[in-house]
Amino acid sequence: MLLAVLFVVIAVSVIAFMTTMPGRSYRGPLPPLSPEESETAANLKKHVAYLAGTVGERNVIAYQALESTRQYIEDFTRGAGYKVNSQEYVLEMRKVRNLIVEIPGTTRPSEIVVIGAHYDTVYDCPGADDNSSGVAALLELARLLKSARPARTLRFVAFVNEEPPWFQTEDMGSLLYAQHARKLNENIVAAVSLETIGMYSDVEGSQKYPAGFGLLYPSKGDFIGFIGNVSSRALVREAIGAFRETTRFPSEGAAVPAAIPGVSWSDHWSFWNQGYPAIMVTDTAPFRNENYHRPGDRPETLDYERMARVVRGLEKVVIKLGR
Repeated sequence: MLLAVLFVVIAVSVIAFMTTMPGRSYRGPLPPLSPEESETAANLKKHVAYLAGTVGERNVIAYQALESTRQYIEDFTRGAGYKVNSQEYVLEMRKVRNLIVEIPGTTRPSEIVVIGAHYDTVYDCPGADDNSSGVAALLELARLLKSARPARTLRFVAFVNEEPPWFQTEDMGSLLYAQHARKLNENIVAAVSLETIGMYSDVEGSQKYPAGFGLLYPSKGDFIGFIGNVSSRALVREAIGAFRETTRFPSEGAAVPAAIPGVSWSDHWSFWNQGYPAIMVTDTAPFRNENYHRPGDRPETLDYERMARVVRGLEKVVIKLGR
């Protein structure tokens, strides 16, 4: 009996360690959008309409569409006043590129905060949520923070080849990026992967989880998630703490083993692979969105007003991480 009680105490302690986050998730009616949030909502909708509506499926097979997306990202960031660098490599006899822009740090420039999103899609899918929503957020954050003067360097990266069959292989764009950063001995103190952030629902039962987690988290898919592995727990807590301090929008967080389904399913995995702290910001993708990796993942299915609230909250998070 004593051993059983001890096991329960240890299990509860471990779960609390992984899931207890600073602050409290916002609950209650959402306030009206501010003029700034309305502007962001319009910008996000415009980006997603082009990426998932005009361009659609984009990957090494749909190569011209992938190139059109790359050009769109380059044109936008250059127009915002950035110098665009690229990390180019050849895959299936075609050139593919990660795209990088940055704001140099003022007092600690060698400490780097990476904000990233992948711009390819899975086959036969226009990819509105996965991951036009993440790319749109990346572009809007780059716009919003252009005049910032962070202590640390802020680096915005659009990654290629996140989706299968390249996912977690040596040809995954973010893995090549993280490996190169490690070779250069770069001091990446935080990496944030923006992965599917546009789907929300107030319906009971709209949110699913890996086995067992439904007992700990809400049944409505009305929140944004901050997810990391156990080694990135401090970063998860810092990011969600900053979000909750500044943003009236529901949020949930966890720092759990990477082997749990869904936890490692984006570009943050590449940074873990190279020993860097990293998190994913997500609407939880297949655990909420019935259109995940399907032709129905279209622009009209996303909630741009709630996306805008999240992105404006992430602006504050990035500012905090850059201090």
